[in-house]
Amino acid sequence: MILKEEKFLAIAALMVIAAFSVEHAVLEAGKAASLVTAVVLIFAIMLASLRVAHHAEVLAEKVGEPYGTMILTSCAVLVEVVILAIMMTHTSSPTLVRDTIYSAVMLDINGILGLAAILGGMRHGEQPYNVDSGNTYIVMILTAMGVSMIVPEFIPAEKWQIYSVFTIVVMVLMYGMFLRLQTREHSYFFAYSYAETGSTESAHPGSTRQSIALLVGGIVTIGMLAEVMAKTMDAGLQGSGVPPIVAALLVAFIAASPEILTAVRAALANRMQPVVNIALGASLSTVILTVPIIEALALATGKQIEMALSPVQTLMTLLTLIVASINLHDGETNAIEGMTHFVLFATFLMLAILGL
Repeated sequence: MILKEEKFLAIAALMVIAAFSVEHAVLEAGKAASLVTAVVLIFAIMLASLRVAHHAEVLAEKVGEPYGTMILTSCAVLVEVVILAIMMTHTSSPTLVRDTIYSAVMLDINGILGLAAILGGMRHGEQPYNVDSGNTYIVMILTAMGVSMIVPEFIPAEKWQIYSVFTIVVMVLMYGMFLRLQTREHSYFFAYSYAETGSTESAHPGSTRQSIALLVGGIVTIGMLAEVMAKTMDAGLQGSGVPPIVAALLVAFIAASPEILTAVRAALANRMQPVVNIALGASLSTVILTVPIIEALALATGKQIEMALSPVQTLMTLLTLIVASINLHDGETNAIEGMTHFVLFATFLMLAILGL
């Protein structure tokens, strides 16, 4: 029974064995074979990610809000960090981390929130949520990205280690304080009371221990697949002229793909609060958790990474957060607001295609 339910995870596990068995032969076969293998492994990683997200949802449903969203977003960020840390050892791109975080924020706020608001708005009209959650997330994201990804543009190269240590301390303190306020004094900011419909029984019955074990197993499987995927992708794209941000966008999409499904389901069920928590919570978690981990790795290896956003990325980030702060100021979303975010997401994709 469990094998049938976890067929995606089983397929991913089998792919791990196959990937390590043929890794050297594929790399020696040339770029085409490496690229095809990378695509297959990306598909396997997404299958494992879907099961990780499912078990995160099971745990989230058992503990309720705001803990539920924290579990979902933390698992997505953990998947992202695992893939990033492995890819960093197999790529010469100094902007991989920066581009991945930037892509994740664009995907979460403009892609997920935009799509969910459009679909939910077309079905239900205006959809309510707790306005305090949107306002809190936006100001936190702006502060975190400003400190870790905009200010570094003005830091002299010889002082990057000092500022990296400062960034790590600030991000950890910010997240620690936010976590306390989110779960204690201001937990009501991130919840909204909806009328109960249908059965109140859990939609995801099952053992908590089993879900934790399978969630951990899924993340380990993703890490092992990412090890081979990073090598084959680097070999397949070498000298191809593909913009560096494409690899970063793939990492962001892999990590966020389960969240997209969860957010769309919530919007169609006329529950916009989980969508806001997922989209903005994932963006904040990506910045505030990924940055200190990667900065610490950079300090440990003595290899500086480029965290400062490019001028175009800075403009898109500020435009996204300004539009989000205007759209999320009244405690209700609609399809028009969703459309504005989705237009920004389309613009982000066009800039990525142009290599900007």
